[in-house]
Amino acid sequence: MKLLRKLLLPIVPFYYAITWLRNKGYDWGWKTSKSYDLPVICVGNLSTGGTGKTPMIEFLIRLLKTDYSVATLSRGYKRETSGFVLASENASARTLGDEPFQFYSKFKDITVSVDANRQNGIERLLKLKQPDVILLDDAFQHRKVTAGYNILLTGFGSLYSDDIVLPTGDLREPRSGAKRANMIVVTKCPPNLSEIKKQEIIAALKPSIEQKVFFSSINYSDAIYNEVGRKAFKQLKNKKVTVVTGIANPDPFLNFLRSEQIDFEHLNFKDHHDFTAEEIAVLKQKQCILSTEKDYVRLKPHFASTPTQLYYLPIFFEIDRAEAFERCIKQFVKPR
Repeated sequence: MKLLRKLLLPIVPFYYAITWLRNKGYDWGWKTSKSYDLPVICVGNLSTGGTGKTPMIEFLIRLLKTDYSVATLSRGYKRETSGFVLASENASARTLGDEPFQFYSKFKDITVSVDANRQNGIERLLKLKQPDVILLDDAFQHRKVTAGYNILLTGFGSLYSDDIVLPTGDLREPRSGAKRANMIVVTKCPPNLSEIKKQEIIAALKPSIEQKVFFSSINYSDAIYNEVGRKAFKQLKNKKVTVVTGIANPDPFLNFLRSEQIDFEHLNFKDHHDFTAEEIAVLKQKQCILSTEKDYVRLKPHFASTPTQLYYLPIFFEIDRAEAFERCIKQFVKPR
């Protein structure tokens, strides 16, 4: 695959030109974009995935839901429905997509919706629910909507400033697209990242004077969970564990398990993988299956008869200078 991507290098200038011209079409008013009277926060990235958009959306939900009526709007990638869908008690990963269904499963006091057409999705939400704030999941390139506040994520160790556009690189659009962001968050940072390293990263990203830069990290729970309950994470040390991942970048998850000396085999699938009957049959032969929370919502229906066979390990999103981050968000969301 790496060789093929290198062979496709001559296509990179064409992809760059097409996406650059598309953006300029919106910047110069050749293409129309719609803005809204209520606060709309977009969370996205320049790369093809793996920067932690879902944990960031959940962090914003927790930050805002006590004081505001919050709605999320996602594309609903790989769902089996089409058009606008509002999450209800009959929702599943198949009707919403895995990430929106994860939001709905965890936060019953917010509104969760999906629509590939973000304009239509926002307008339907305004007619049905009239939320105080809308969180757009993975919509940085969806320029038919002008979000009031753009949060751009980039992964530590895979900064957009070090990358190039598809098909050889991983960027969906040129690096200059970062100028649209109000805030840049470097995700998945190691613990105790030094101030010197932070300044090096900021220098590499070259933010404008107006852009705020924050650093975040992922911490893992000391317990694993399933539909039946929870058990201490350390109990995994006594088992042969099968780790199942269908996410863009499983390395941080796997590295954590190795650091905790968990004995495991790893079954790796592509992002948003739809498990086949044959794959489920193989998994059901395993003693103990551990997945990410995102994978768990897709796997869970297949283990209804044996729920104690499947577990997930929750993660916690932590952001450096949390008070300053919260101040930026709430200053934007507050009634104007």
